[in-house]
Amino acid sequence: MTSELKESPSIPRFAPLAILLAAMALAYGFGLADYLSLARVAEQRDFLKTWTANNLVAALALYVVLYIAAVALSIPGAVVLTILGGFLFGWLAGGLATVIAATIGAAAIFLIAKTSLGGSLRKRAGPFINNLAEGFEKDAFNYLLFLRLVPLFPFWLVNVAPAFANVSLRTFSLATLIGIIPGTFAFSFLGNGLDSIIDGQKAAQQTCIAEKGEALCPFELSASNLVTKELLIAFAVMGLAALIPVLLKKWKTQS
Repeated sequence: MTSELKESPSIPRFAPLAILLAAMALAYGFGLADYLSLARVAEQRDFLKTWTANNLVAALALYVVLYIAAVALSIPGAVVLTILGGFLFGWLAGGLATVIAATIGAAAIFLIAKTSLGGSLRKRAGPFINNLAEGFEKDAFNYLLFLRLVPLFPFWLVNVAPAFANVSLRTFSLATLIGIIPGTFAFSFLGNGLDSIIDGQKAAQQTCIAEKGEALCPFELSASNLVTKELLIAFAVMGLAALIPVLLKKWKTQS
């Protein structure tokens, strides 16, 4: 009886995590990630454009809610959603909406992980997580800024990893907000010109069909085709710039 009374206060602490995991299971079970593709956007282009033009405020609100849910549930397809935002609302409005929504979604999953698992998992974590946590604790803002700027690290992992360290919500949210701005607006710009890209791909498909037949010429359009080497290099350079204060601080400590 005594042990049950001691353990009961921990139940509410794990409730948000349980709800999140259940929602993730439902999202993946229904295959929601399959709907986040540029090919589907191209199929529904006219409908999406028309509905957004006639219901701008509702469309923008729905976009923000969907983006927050996608980030919080760690559903793949954030790049596609970011491009979609630029496509539907223009690079500026779409980019701003995406930055706000992504920051809220990331903060939500960070808080859930920190509240439910942060302390207990840190005690049981291996050397990799502990070393990562120590890095965060020394200069959390710049480490997070680096991880956000360089698109080599999964977005969901960067949302969860700081939860094992003593990182405040304010630091996490501010570094996330600033760090995702360059990538967000870069993909919003791509979305703003998506009409011409879709038209180009459809023209290429028609040429292929004329030469080889429809069976050999499916319509192909994916986010990976739009990401150039130059874009990735630019993100890497910005990420390294974010580490300069960390390196200077370490150099001053050692000298």
